[in-house]
Amino acid sequence: MSEVKSLILAIESSCDETSVAVVENGEKILANIVASQIKSHRRFGGVVPEVASRHHVEQITLCIDDALAEAEIEPQDLSAVAVTYGPGLVGALLIGVSAAKAFAWAYDLPLIPVNHMAGHIYAAKYVQPLKFPLLALLVSGGHTELVYMVEDGSYEIIGETRDDAAGEAYDKVGRILDLPYPSGKALDELAHQGKDTYHFPRAMLQEDNLDFSFSGLKSAFINLVHNAQQREEMLIPEDLAASFQASVVDVLVGKTKKALASYPVKQLIIAGGVAANQGLRAGMTEMMAENYPEIELLIPPLRLCGDNAAMIGAAGYIEFKKQHLANMALNAKPSLTF
Repeated sequence: MSEVKSLILAIESSCDETSVAVVENGEKILANIVASQIKSHRRFGGVVPEVASRHHVEQITLCIDDALAEAEIEPQDLSAVAVTYGPGLVGALLIGVSAAKAFAWAYDLPLIPVNHMAGHIYAAKYVQPLKFPLLALLVSGGHTELVYMVEDGSYEIIGETRDDAAGEAYDKVGRILDLPYPSGKALDELAHQGKDTYHFPRAMLQEDNLDFSFSGLKSAFINLVHNAQQREEMLIPEDLAASFQASVVDVLVGKTKKALASYPVKQLIIAGGVAANQGLRAGMTEMMAENYPEIELLIPPLRLCGDNAAMIGAAGYIEFKKQHLANMALNAKPSLTF
């Protein structure tokens, strides 16, 4: 099957991005349409599941048409349909799954179920071919975990957050600083204008495990701001942002360094929405150059760090080769894990 050209239509709708892509052999993007909902959710300060689902309903067929047109192919040219079936918001996932099933049924195409988090890892395949064994640090709004892979499609979680994800902490801190939603990019930019003067805790960094915890950092930040407000003290937003980001980056880099010492790998992948963070990219690049220059560091381009269907097409191709297919009973699994 690998010698024959495979064209996969991929659908992603796990949160607030409606995306459809056409991917050739899991490594060439022919089209990657993304319909963002940021403006609709900004006034609420976060994603509203019902609003997200309604937008997906409005956009999904338009995105499919646009993707096929941009790739300059007909449905009959496709080899299969891949779709995110979890994890994510159940209503949002159901729109994508329903559209994928309808399309697959209408054109008699195989249906490939894809784990959203696997998609984030395979976004790195558009940078370089993956070499195994490898380690992936997944950092997003809902997940922070270290995944060890010995081969394509094999995932072992060796460390994960025990409470909040790093991206979730960014969103909460961004709201406290009155930054526009989504606040990750704005907070990152603000952090580069300040200094780490508030020295927030680096939770679990010294503990003998590979797990993460960001709820204490979030609480420390909130308490500092609230106490200052009560005493009518002025805090420096740039330094607050820099101190918060320094804590997050130190923990992510420190835990990854510790994992690399225990798991010899050929590549390290940084993936997920928070992989777009310039502070994290710089910190990880510096750590790898100093400690593991022989290990290749892969970070997807910014356009592939956020949710998109091209990454689902890359991960879906692996499942397609393994013939891990679904039937029309496929359902959304909002709490799906590896």
